[in-house]
Amino acid sequence: MQREQHALATKSSSSLLSPLERRLARRVVPHIPAWLETHHLTLLTLAWCAGLVLFGSLAARDLRWLWASSLMVVMHYLTDFFDGKVGKYRDTGLVRWGFYMDHLLDFFFLCAVLAGYSFVLPASSHFHLFLVLSVFGGLVLNSFLAFTATGRLHISHMKLGPTEFRIALVVINALVVFYGTRRMAKALPFVAAGGLVMLCALVFRTQRELWWRDMEHKQRADRARAVLVAQEEAA
Repeated sequence: MQREQHALATKSSSSLLSPLERRLARRVVPHIPAWLETHHLTLLTLAWCAGLVLFGSLAARDLRWLWASSLMVVMHYLTDFFDGKVGKYRDTGLVRWGFYMDHLLDFFFLCAVLAGYSFVLPASSHFHLFLVLSVFGGLVLNSFLAFTATGRLHISHMKLGPTEFRIALVVINALVVFYGTRRMAKALPFVAAGGLVMLCALVFRTQRELWWRDMEHKQRADRARAVLVAQEEAA
């Protein structure tokens, strides 16, 4: 049971900002108010998702509402970053619930981001938004399938993780406010294509690692059977 809980809680992040984040967590977590529990922080993602959709719809008439969308991104970063840290620090025991809800709501957050952009981008860009959702959803799916096979959840790839993704969203919102949506609409196909290349590279690397793990396991099993057969023949 303890081994299972440890596996559920095991994350691996090698993003550019992860060392700074670890130092931040050590300083801040002990000072978070006792009334603010880990499940409160997790469920607040629903509020940030609703805000992204609301402010995206308002930005269709005035792009300056995207500043409020950026605030939702920042708030999601704070609650998503500290929810697990608070749970471990206070030993709340919500290991399985936290794992499930945290990552499910992260996918909802991705959908809300793209739903918000769908209000400000022309209809011709909606298919490209769907492609972006499919590709980045594939990245999430790859991480969780690899987790079931290896017991380790990688949340960053090529030094980029959720934090860098959120920073990119804030920068994109600022650029759209200042320069309009035309450049973003043109960039979406390239974002989808770049994400697809990354996904293909990760799938290739993951399947190759799992292939060699299986082959090593098979070789050990074959050697064990050979030793057993030899012992039975000698007896």
